[in-house]
Amino acid sequence: MANRLMTLCMAIFLVSSATAAPASAQTADDPKQPSVENPHMHFWGTDDFSSCWTHFDSNDSGGSAEQGYGDRTFNQGQRVEVSFTCRLQENFKDTMYLSPNGTIIIEIGVKIYSADCNDQEDCTNLTLTLQKGNLDVARQEFPSVDNSFNEEQIRWEIPVDQNMTSWNRSGEEPAIMIEYSKPGYNDITCILLDCTGEFWFYYYNNQDGMDAQVNFPVVNMSEATEPADPDGDNGDDGGIAGAVPGFGLTAGLCALALAAISSRSKNE
Repeated sequence: MANRLMTLCMAIFLVSSATAAPASAQTADDPKQPSVENPHMHFWGTDDFSSCWTHFDSNDSGGSAEQGYGDRTFNQGQRVEVSFTCRLQENFKDTMYLSPNGTIIIEIGVKIYSADCNDQEDCTNLTLTLQKGNLDVARQEFPSVDNSFNEEQIRWEIPVDQNMTSWNRSGEEPAIMIEYSKPGYNDITCILLDCTGEFWFYYYNNQDGMDAQVNFPVVNMSEATEPADPDGDNGDDGGIAGAVPGFGLTAGLCALALAAISSRSKNE
């Protein structure tokens, strides 16, 4: 009986140890894939951003515009309007896990020349939308963005919520949608000035010092699925983050049983 109990307890300890071991967040040897050591997703695209893509390799600008940005021009008086999405170039090979206490930081650079809106016009301020696959998980307008053709750096911080802790491969990869719509200039000043509307979107390889990346708080699976309790209570798994519930209690009972058997053996 004692030998059987000892064998069972040893098996439980081995399984619980394997379960508690941190799981890898991503394939670390592929620079285009996210990992704890490689959490920055970079923006790339064509010279008119008709195609915009992202990946996690800062050194791979293959196919991206050499000047480091995409731009579109609009005739005098024409509405300056863009709507495009930058999607991951390759699907995730593994699920990406984020810290439930972390923050996603999106940084983009734009350069816009357009007129302002009046109360009678239907306009869209610069708007960014973070998507998880085809699901919108966060959206933010930036009404104060300069539209006088000056470089503008945008920084958007998004606290991770329960819908953002895991991003499954082949279906839930992140994407960023960029939208803007305002009237172009068309007044008497255009006789002397160039009133061509413009919208520039900077890529990671730009030479103007503009940031163009997303920083994800990537963690291992165990850290994402079961964050540490500030009161020290990690559930009924005995404090082992990521362990199957009940392992800590079972292991404790095994230890008590083994101690009792040992004590009985000594008394005999």
